[in-house]
Amino acid sequence: MSNTVKMPEGFEDLAGFAAKWARPNEHRRNAIRWSASPEEFAALYAAVMPRLDAMLSALQACPLDGMDEAHTNLFNLAAAFAEASPHEELYGGSAQVPHSFSAERFVPGHGNAPSTQERF
Repeated sequence: MSNTVKMPEGFEDLAGFAAKWARPNEHRRNAIRWSASPEEFAALYAAVMPRLDAMLSALQACPLDGMDEAHTNLFNLAAAFAEASPHEELYGGSAQVPHSFSAERFVPGHGNAPSTQERF
């Protein structure tokens, strides 16, 4: 994993996961999630779950609109984790949801909007 992604102080060790998973919108995060292996889900979960409270605390003080690059990367990693964690917790590391239609059929209308942009 590459460590070239900027992360806030104290989260530099997650830069490699951010390089793979942290994308600026839901459509791009979906593409990563749908192609992930069970090993990739397990590694993301093991790295982020113990740090999630600290990540959310660090983000709580940041304005959603206008975050610096490092905090935006942390936010996008947290969003990717929220979207990917059920695959580890409930689906045995499968990129597909059992007993459901193909995830690629679900296309959120806001999926190309940046996740950190205020939309409401």
